[in-house]
Amino acid sequence: MKLASLLVASAATMLAVPAMAQDSGSTARDRSQDFNGPYVSVGGGATLQGSDRGETLVFDTDRDGSYGDQVTTSTGADAFSPGFCNGAATGTANVGCRNDKDGPEFFGRLGLDKRMGNFVVGALIEGGHSVARDSVSGFSTTPASYTMSREADWQASARLRAGYTPGGGALFYVTGGPAYARLDNRFTTTNTANSFADNGKTNAWGYAAGGGAEVMVTNNIAVGLEYLYTDVKDDDYVVNVGAGSAPATNPFLLNGGGTNIQRSDPHFRTHSVRGTLSFRF
Repeated sequence: MKLASLLVASAATMLAVPAMAQDSGSTARDRSQDFNGPYVSVGGGATLQGSDRGETLVFDTDRDGSYGDQVTTSTGADAFSPGFCNGAATGTANVGCRNDKDGPEFFGRLGLDKRMGNFVVGALIEGGHSVARDSVSGFSTTPASYTMSREADWQASARLRAGYTPGGGALFYVTGGPAYARLDNRFTTTNTANSFADNGKTNAWGYAAGGGAEVMVTNNIAVGLEYLYTDVKDDDYVVNVGAGSAPATNPFLLNGGGTNIQRSDPHFRTHSVRGTLSFRF
């Protein structure tokens, strides 16, 4: 979160410098048309993740489509009694996991604003990519580790926005709308006995909401700073565990010859702090 604090702390400087430039040359620029009409934007920043404490792997041991079954050994003991951790496993024992990965992002945007006095309403479509990764791991008594990770190959949203511009020059706004992400899911395990198959990339749907500020530098160019919260849900990613070379007494096989695994929390939630550069037509 240090990167987020740094970006937020720099917001005042980023917005103040263009504002002073406007004040010094205000007689040369017509502010009445600021934030009115179509525009294109590019931007980038940081994608940050909150805590996913309490997330686990969940199991469907009889493959009836209902998750929450306990994987048991031949003696009836819980095969995953060592527990779970939020992050990627670093070994076969539940003694520490790597934290979820924050990272940079970049995006492009097309938008249209309508200014009515000092109020602005508009709509936009946006697409981009982030390298943030979210993982969860489980540990069996074998011992063995099982890790599910996901990141967005690309993501998009279509949002409305509404804002206030005090006489032009600067715009303060809120935004929100539906969001989509094409998720790249990965599964790794130290279990070499069973077979494992998954369905790889999946589609996730949800919403994005946030707010920000823009400042006109010239009649056509604006710079801005924005915060965006995104929550997309993926119910489709599944890992299918088969026999492989494991004996019939293998915990994954006892209740129907195989087990399906999913994450307990299908939501992929991120916080973005980003700068924007816009050209207005």
